[in-house]
Amino acid sequence: MARQTLSAYQRRLTRRRRGARIFQAVCVVAIGLVLALLAALLYGIATEAWGWINLEGASIKTLLSDAPSSKAVSSGLFPAIVGTLWVMAICIFISFTVGVSTAIYLEEYAAKTRLNELIQTNIQNLAAVPSIVYGILGLSVFVALFALGKSTLAAGLTLALLIMPVVIVSSEEAIRAVPSSIREGGFALGATRWQVVWRLVLPQALPGILTGIILAVSRAMGEAAPLVIMGALSFVPFAPTSPLDRFTVLPIQIYVWISKPQAEFHQLAAAGIIVLLALLLGLNAFAILLRNHLQNRHRG
Repeated sequence: MARQTLSAYQRRLTRRRRGARIFQAVCVVAIGLVLALLAALLYGIATEAWGWINLEGASIKTLLSDAPSSKAVSSGLFPAIVGTLWVMAICIFISFTVGVSTAIYLEEYAAKTRLNELIQTNIQNLAAVPSIVYGILGLSVFVALFALGKSTLAAGLTLALLIMPVVIVSSEEAIRAVPSSIREGGFALGATRWQVVWRLVLPQALPGILTGIILAVSRAMGEAAPLVIMGALSFVPFAPTSPLDRFTVLPIQIYVWISKPQAEFHQLAAAGIIVLLALLLGLNAFAILLRNHLQNRHRG
């Protein structure tokens, strides 16, 4: 009887190991397909952009330092780059301060009532709302009601609303992952709730919070639909210098170029996509380095 039991256990263990190997192989194949598609996409964009660089009179300096023009070889992205940085700076500041503060309140201060559970459920559902709905909301509230006009400030606030649910949910998960023993130890030493949150919980949760913000900002930087609804300009010969200036952003400028019939503008749009990717990777790299620094300092 013992031998039969042992043999059955070994057969189950063999089946589980076989299933684990199959699942691992499926995951590797899926990752390989995704990476292959990404490499093909990047190769196509780079090839198209290289065609623009080879045009007579075109240069990377012109692309990064000049304003858009009626000629592809003399068009640049400088107003769109500055506009993107303005909008994203406002978006990151508002979403971080308001989103993290909301998560701290819901996790550390709010009572576990049905009302708060309903609020958290609605916040999670807001993450699935189409971005164009936030554009209509921004046009109605920030542009019309608050009279901010079609400015970088209104655009930044709109994108902050767009990514706020993701920031709140990810921040809640990071705060919830902090062991309760840390809070109990702080209270045992006589610290107030705010001191426990500020000195103990938040430093532990900050790397996870930054991870959520990185993902949210990556989405916001590529959004064009809300800003089109709000009235972002498709041709801006000047760079914004204040939060109340008119603006354009890289996705809108790329869309304008790709919609032109001339092949030179399509190549120019591909070069703009590379600039957008480089800017996105740069911001993400800075956030990842900051997150790793905080993790290493905490472990040390």
